[in-house]
Amino acid sequence: MISTVTLEPLFHLHNIETPIHRSKLKQFKKPFFLTSSSNLIKFNASFTLYHPHMPLSSALSPSNTDTSIDHSLHCSDTFFSNTFTINTTQMVEGKVFVRLDQGKDVRNWELTVGCNLPGKWILHWGVTHVNDNGSLIVREWDQPHGDMLPPGSVPIKDYAIETPLKDLSLSAEDDTFHEIRIDLKPNDHISAINFVLKDEETGAWYRNKGRDFKVPLINYLKTETNTIEPKRGLTLWPGFSKHSSFEKWILFFFLMLFKSRAGQDDSSESIDPKQENDQLEGYNVEIPITKKVLINNFISVSVKKYFESEEVKNLLYLETDLPGDVALHWGVCRDDSRKWEVPPAPHPSETVKFKDKALRTQFKPRGNGQGSSVQITLGEEFSGFLFVLKQNENAWFKYKGNDFYIPLSSSSNLLINGIGEYESEGVKKEITEEAIQKTSFFQFTNGTVNEIKNVVAENSSESGKVKSKEVQNSILQEIERLASEAYNFFRSSIPTFSEATTVEHRETTIVEREAAIVEPEATVQSEKLTHDIKICSATGSGYEIICQGFNWESHKSGRWYMELKEKASELSSLGFTLVWLPPPTESVSPEGYMPKDLFNLNSRYGNIGELKDLVKRFHEVGIKVLGDAVLNHRCAHYQNQNGIWNIFGGRLNWDDRAVVADDPHFQGRGNKSSGDNFHAAPNIDHSQEFVRKDLKEWLCWLRKEVGYDGWRLDFVRGFWGGYVKDYLDASEPYFAVGEYWDSLGYSYGEMDYNQDAHRQRIIDWIRATSGTASAFDVTTKGILHSALEKCEYWRLSDQEGKPPGVVGWWPSRAVTFIENHDTGSTQGHWRFPSGKEMQGYAYILTHPGTPSVFFDHILSHYKTEIEALVSIRKRNKIHCRSTVEISKAERDVYAAIIDEKIAMKIGPGHFEPSSTFHKWSLAIDGKDYKIWEASS
Repeated sequence: MISTVTLEPLFHLHNIETPIHRSKLKQFKKPFFLTSSSNLIKFNASFTLYHPHMPLSSALSPSNTDTSIDHSLHCSDTFFSNTFTINTTQMVEGKVFVRLDQGKDVRNWELTVGCNLPGKWILHWGVTHVNDNGSLIVREWDQPHGDMLPPGSVPIKDYAIETPLKDLSLSAEDDTFHEIRIDLKPNDHISAINFVLKDEETGAWYRNKGRDFKVPLINYLKTETNTIEPKRGLTLWPGFSKHSSFEKWILFFFLMLFKSRAGQDDSSESIDPKQENDQLEGYNVEIPITKKVLINNFISVSVKKYFESEEVKNLLYLETDLPGDVALHWGVCRDDSRKWEVPPAPHPSETVKFKDKALRTQFKPRGNGQGSSVQITLGEEFSGFLFVLKQNENAWFKYKGNDFYIPLSSSSNLLINGIGEYESEGVKKEITEEAIQKTSFFQFTNGTVNEIKNVVAENSSESGKVKSKEVQNSILQEIERLASEAYNFFRSSIPTFSEATTVEHRETTIVEREAAIVEPEATVQSEKLTHDIKICSATGSGYEIICQGFNWESHKSGRWYMELKEKASELSSLGFTLVWLPPPTESVSPEGYMPKDLFNLNSRYGNIGELKDLVKRFHEVGIKVLGDAVLNHRCAHYQNQNGIWNIFGGRLNWDDRAVVADDPHFQGRGNKSSGDNFHAAPNIDHSQEFVRKDLKEWLCWLRKEVGYDGWRLDFVRGFWGGYVKDYLDASEPYFAVGEYWDSLGYSYGEMDYNQDAHRQRIIDWIRATSGTASAFDVTTKGILHSALEKCEYWRLSDQEGKPPGVVGWWPSRAVTFIENHDTGSTQGHWRFPSGKEMQGYAYILTHPGTPSVFFDHILSHYKTEIEALVSIRKRNKIHCRSTVEISKAERDVYAAIIDEKIAMKIGPGHFEPSSTFHKWSLAIDGKDYKIWEASS
């Protein structure tokens, strides 16, 4: 196998657009089948087809620079054809334009902010007000008056406005330009406008050399009489030199503006505004910025069979639009081991051996000047074609971390032959949904299916006995875990999808078919089994209700463990079965999320003895305990020779090999990160064996020493979910949930209706853990925000009539919530709509998933209502896999029936459950929400 460097990001199947003019292309969606080790794998992808009237030669035939072939040879239909998208990033330079012009009303002015880089640009802006008496308001950022707001503006809390820049590009071929205009009036009492630019496509914020853009409109100077006047003359005040060049230009301009006004005749009773403004000139400043832009290139591969001298040959045609010098490093293999070998001659021209392990062939420019291609002929004795790409001597391209593999033989692989058909042993068969399942799942995981059968057989009670509910639940969870691992293995063999592309629900329900099973209730008391079942999946019983047992300020008393211990009985009586405690370790930050010495459990919340007493007390009242494990990053004890804090002390005295290499702040010598970097502390390299060994030892120690029953895992976006599975397998928690929090999809300041891409990213992380962990359903929280705040309850049903969050796709792995220590409390990063909290709880406490209730709400005036909702959930045995039938999802009301046991509605609109099949009794009637229970 050739040693290569993986390009980041990896390849993704995406909307592929070849370098042919758009008028000759059309997009359509069709099932795509990829052969792999005699298994058929199906997923949806988007392909580009050539227009029927387009000459075939312009699409497929090689140019005159390609290796010549005898077109008279008899070729069969295409044996294999696929196009892979290569997503690369490129730094693109652009400019932010700030312009001040005279408005339509000559007394007014118009501020224009523009940008010539592609993206979905949002102006995040605010103003600095002055009072009527001319005194400056201390608050630098504030919201402007409503008549200043351009269309599409959205208020952000009470201090800023977000306004989408308009795309003024006439067509995709034209130069990109976005701009927004803001009207300024003299009586607006504004001394400055502050802004930053946000690109919603990437979530990146753009500032001016690390500072907010600032446009001063008036410069005031206090006089001895405590009045405010414009400065006279063209003098610079102290501190002017500290401003950026951009700010200096604008400040300079306004000084000249005031000078021109000051120089006019003060004795004049009136000034002609046209004459006044004629003395002013328009102003335009350009500030350079750079942005990483995603570039979609492709590599397409086709294989045809043909006869030459009564022998079957393989004709491979590879084409790419990668710019620059592109080389193909390739070889062949004879079996499924995919061991590289060099095939015998003939080879294409300009082919040389590469380290005696492979061949290197240069791609040649195509005759039409669009991309480059290469053509290779191979014998039938090979089962596969292996390759990687190299561009400009510095970039290697692989497929999902592995070499590209193209099947050449039908002996161990199914042949692709059109849409919805495959060919095996020369017989064409229609691919049905049942055939897909059998081929892509059960044949692919025969060993796992047998293991499932063994689990059931080994744990059956004596013949004729009915197993207890606990045993049935245990068997179900074990089957679900195995099915999840099988699906994860299945998914790992297909290309990774980009953020813009999601796996449709029909393709993601193989595991969910198992997860959707409702645990049966035993009607006969069974005899106790002779042995217990060991459950590896950290998903609990399905009936958990979580209490987050702290907020952002809980550390301040220094005795939080003791304070919470006094509330253990109360929390148990409210119906909670799990409590989530704050991070227990020594930490640079008092809240615990900047851990230092992991084995030092004396924190601002209390000491180790108090922690153990607290856990013991919760166990006494029947509540299991989750520890908050911060595994992504760790603060160092010492500096290296360059003064960088990346040397650790304590029991886990790691050096800088434990820090990822691509963390820009901490000079790690480990491998590249497997996730997103957290920039405030060194990001730990979980690919290091010694790191994983130590962390597993630490988690197991916490389980034994403290008595934790499971984990809440912080910032799991920072490292691969497969490492999480390793940690959970070692520590064997009862329950585990990961915090995978990123931005939902927005367009021009409005939340998109379809959030499938967002929940797919969370689902993908859960699958990476082989389903051993749950994840917080951030998607559901975000959609509830928009639905309740703007009276858009139609958002609570997706295109298929299911809940639109993770709870709609994989409810047994969704931990639903409306608030936590980050989003609410004193941080308030993403606070739930005020006054709507009980509608949120009415939703998550009646729906499937595992609900989590925030500590602040339990101690608030909502306590009685929350207790009633928890009681209804437990009384009707609603669990994480309960079924939901959405009855209404309209502008002002959402209603659903859950397990045919309870009916609920939220929103000001009307709903009454039908009494055709059930008699319903009203259980709770709150502000804009109601819950009914089915009567027996």
